[in-house]
Amino acid sequence: MGTWKTRSSSKKQVCYISVPAQIINSVSSSSLHSFLDNKSSKKKNTTIKLFNLRNPKLWALSIFLLTVLGISLRLSLCLSPFGFGDHESQLQSSDSNVSPKSHLGFAYSRSNATQTEISNAKDRSLDTGLEKNETFGGDRSHLITSDGNGHGDKNEFWKQPDGLGYKPCLDFSIGYSRESKKIARERRKYLMVVVSGGLNQQKIQIVDAVVIARILGAALVVPILQINLIWGDESEFSDIFDLEQFKSVLANDVKIVSLLPASKIMTRPSEEGGMPFNASPQWIRSHYLKRFNRDGVLLLRRLDSRLSKDLPTDLQKLRCKVAFEALKFSPRVMEMGKKLAERMRSKGPYIALHLRMEKDVWVRTGCLSGLSSKYDEIVNIERIKRPELLTAKSRMTSNERKLAGLCPLNAKEVTRLLRALGAPRDARIYWAGGEPLGGKEALKPLTSEFPHLYNKYDIALPLELKPFAKRASIMAAIDYIVCKESDVFMASHGGNMGHAIQGHRAYEGHKKIITPNKRHMLPYFVNTSMSKTEFEKMIKKLHRQSLGQPELRVSKAGRDVTKYPVPECMCKQTTSTI
Repeated sequence: MGTWKTRSSSKKQVCYISVPAQIINSVSSSSLHSFLDNKSSKKKNTTIKLFNLRNPKLWALSIFLLTVLGISLRLSLCLSPFGFGDHESQLQSSDSNVSPKSHLGFAYSRSNATQTEISNAKDRSLDTGLEKNETFGGDRSHLITSDGNGHGDKNEFWKQPDGLGYKPCLDFSIGYSRESKKIARERRKYLMVVVSGGLNQQKIQIVDAVVIARILGAALVVPILQINLIWGDESEFSDIFDLEQFKSVLANDVKIVSLLPASKIMTRPSEEGGMPFNASPQWIRSHYLKRFNRDGVLLLRRLDSRLSKDLPTDLQKLRCKVAFEALKFSPRVMEMGKKLAERMRSKGPYIALHLRMEKDVWVRTGCLSGLSSKYDEIVNIERIKRPELLTAKSRMTSNERKLAGLCPLNAKEVTRLLRALGAPRDARIYWAGGEPLGGKEALKPLTSEFPHLYNKYDIALPLELKPFAKRASIMAAIDYIVCKESDVFMASHGGNMGHAIQGHRAYEGHKKIITPNKRHMLPYFVNTSMSKTEFEKMIKKLHRQSLGQPELRVSKAGRDVTKYPVPECMCKQTTSTI
């Protein structure tokens, strides 16, 4: 049969048809010329010759026309190509023949031979890195749904939870609004903060810094990001976040300035780093206001989880406003993240996983990867060398920790959970996280069951990620965007990123998120007497209420409102009916 290829450009699309050599060879050039020459002959002779069933020219012509007709029917696909709109043009504009490789060795096959070969590479970003045999121009029938929007499947897995009518509502009290007018004019007190850790730790501290500035009635100097010693990331606030968005959204809540005013530059800030955990607004005012009013500049460090999670409603709303509306990523980071998310969704809904399977995670949690005795020994040796890395409950064995739900899920457990919950085998999965202990071997259970498994290195074009190569926080931000935009999200082990995405997805409409019920489900994972049907039924039952439905923060003390935005930041919006 004929094959077809598409090439896209900003102006028009051109379809190329390649006909197998066997068909072409069956129609000799002399036969074709003879047929064309017959047009000048008399109509009677032409009719007799053409309709002579023994005429070999008639048979050759018939085969040729039938072939062209069959290929033409397939050309309708060219009118609405499925894949990346500007994928090929970007690929052709690349001047490098170096094939970028992911940290797991998922390499791209880059051809520099002919223009035709380059156009053939159009769909390789999601398909060749893992040796796929499909293209993005393939059949989409398995993704067609009853509503026609591609966000449901022939099973229930893609079904979104009922948001119960909860919508964002950040209506502040009259007292808060009255106080805002005075704070917006603040010119005497300036709060400086230094935030540390990874991207999501930094976000938590920035949110709390804004709230503390509000409590103290001070202007906030744009937070200083401490250089990450592990990754060597020297990104500044404006490299990661949209500074103008940050300032404008919070204009009525806290005055944000880029630098200290000239009158304060020579002032030595009063530095305070001893804030206790769960500090209340009363504690903050009683310990900082007197010095703040005297010196005019206060410097705070180590804010991580220091401010109480249980604050007055207006301050909880402010937390949500900072986290979900003011603290947006910078335009170039958003562009990159959105681009990768669009590529993942180019054939329908996709799953995003945040996998915590790095060596240091196994060391810190006191758990074992489940790969082999070789890797267990690596973890145990590292743990003996650095006992300070081990987190709480150090007297528990690794097996006790696992059964208590304190360990990250490994790839095999993630796979069994997804399959039990009904994830289709052809689902496209994006995974975020550092390099797993064991590399590609650690991911084999996932790739064998879900062959369409990708990370950012697999779906980015050559050189796209190069500007961010030494910016770990920006790379994490790209992962954050792709995960947040997914149809289903699951984290293998809590953590700041998983919590942040859970809250963000709730705030944006309670999009589906699977929260593994590790403590209750793992005993069934080791129960060999259960049938597959019984196992899947029990796993679904355990997760019936763990799929992203609205959950009240106040049902349990100490919960972060940016993880559980109901009821302070979201309320039911009712409309009257006639």
